[in-house]
Amino acid sequence: MLTQIKGLHHTTSMASDAQENNDFFTKLLGLRRVKKTVNFDAPDVYHLYYGDEFGTPGSVMTYFPFRNMKKGRHGTGEVSETAFAVPEGSLPYWHDRLALANVEGIERVEQFGEKRLRFAGPDGDGFALVEVPGDTRAPFAGGPVPAEKGIHGFRGVTMRLRDGQATAQLLTFMGYKEVAREGTLIRFAIENGNGADIIDLDVLPGVERAREGAGSVHHVAFAVADRAAQLEVRQALLDAGTQVTPVIDRDYFWAIYFRTPGGVLFEIATNEPGFDRDEDVAHLGEALKIPEQHAHLRARIEALLQPIVD
Repeated sequence: MLTQIKGLHHTTSMASDAQENNDFFTKLLGLRRVKKTVNFDAPDVYHLYYGDEFGTPGSVMTYFPFRNMKKGRHGTGEVSETAFAVPEGSLPYWHDRLALANVEGIERVEQFGEKRLRFAGPDGDGFALVEVPGDTRAPFAGGPVPAEKGIHGFRGVTMRLRDGQATAQLLTFMGYKEVAREGTLIRFAIENGNGADIIDLDVLPGVERAREGAGSVHHVAFAVADRAAQLEVRQALLDAGTQVTPVIDRDYFWAIYFRTPGGVLFEIATNEPGFDRDEDVAHLGEALKIPEQHAHLRARIEALLQPIVD
């Protein structure tokens, strides 16, 4: 069993409109845009990062907004819900705030004894706010949401699968432990994690597979401290027969990727070097950052990208 993984690092999804995506996360949810860059493989598409003040691993939601992308079809083989931790007693505030903004799919539920407010993102993305007592992570205080109501970071994600057995075995190998069951859900957690340390498997054998598109999660990334820890995880996965990519430099972290038995794409990302490697903390997410290999295309890229008005 691995011990290097400490919870989630980030979750990356796809959207159909950059401005709408930016406004939803910064102006409605009150997160900070900590980086405005482009997709390494499609530099005419933004890669937008939202999180706490520093872009702390475990707080960062990232997006590839492909203009006018067709919405995905939800189903099995995907991350179906991304859950954020909020302070105890804050869900009435959030219910009113989301309802006033005409957000769809608002629903109050209780899951594993936790009060949860479900809602949909602009492209039908599945989200939830979960009251988590005693979460010491600091919400971003510089946005429109008061700090005492703000998002601490991720609570975790839910993966919808036809068969959960192989994925459960993988999570156990990665250091997670099964801690509870409720209906079709199986909950896994990492002890002494980073706060973003819950994975729920929703096992639904009769549901058709998802089709990727706007509103779909592209991949979910797990956090390790540094490159040395990442290499240890990579070797252990290879030894276990998993096909894993080489280490890839993503400017703000190093990444490796592998496809899970249930179809979800996993990433292992380092906490280093962080989002302040090329911007002061006070100005994170303000300037358009172009990866070095695409720097010579800056003028062309800027002409193609949809302007974002903050």
